[in-house]
Amino acid sequence: MSSGEQLSLLTGEARDGADRHVLGPGAVVLRGLALGNEPELILDLERLLHTNPLRHMLTPGGFRMSVAMTNTGALGWVSDRSGYRYSAVDPDTGHAWPRMPESFATLAASAAEQAGFFGFAPDACLVNRYEPGARLTLHQDKDERDFSAPIVSVSLGLPALFLFGGTTRKTRPVRVPLRHGDVVVWGGPDRLRYHGVLPLPDGQHAQLGRFRMNLTFRKAG
Repeated sequence: MSSGEQLSLLTGEARDGADRHVLGPGAVVLRGLALGNEPELILDLERLLHTNPLRHMLTPGGFRMSVAMTNTGALGWVSDRSGYRYSAVDPDTGHAWPRMPESFATLAASAAEQAGFFGFAPDACLVNRYEPGARLTLHQDKDERDFSAPIVSVSLGLPALFLFGGTTRKTRPVRVPLRHGDVVVWGGPDRLRYHGVLPLPDGQHAQLGRFRMNLTFRKAG
């Protein structure tokens, strides 16, 4: 059986409990997991964005990304004409990135543990804001030094369609609906799967308005 056929079977009706949607041997959607501490998460997010505003970074080719970004944690992911990389300082300010809120780190560790990855201690959290029409093209997260730790991705605000592909671009990605509070974890054999987000449809969320916020946790250093 090919990896594409394997992935299709896993993403069909394969479920492990009412709140878990299995995407692969090392990948799972934890439905509504972030709702347990939603007020604290959103408050900490608002504080973070007040001190470190979002910005549209440039790709190495000089194109403006449609998704606005900032970071929290010991390391932050940045992109410019020099390439993709992690940095301990915000290139816009020259200062260290803000300390990761406890609510963020606790949620990331809990999600990773529920997906079977114990002891996850992220040192980087990339904060993405999607406006209607913004998208994220298929890519692999491979700027980290150690691929043994999983990726933990938290969805807040407007719903989106998450694309989850294979370890090569040849595998057709499946479309995974994500709603406010859903958390996706992928690691182990699925750590280097291609993934992305389709253009965000317009809408209105009760707390976050016309936006989708995404918190992506990684062990980068």
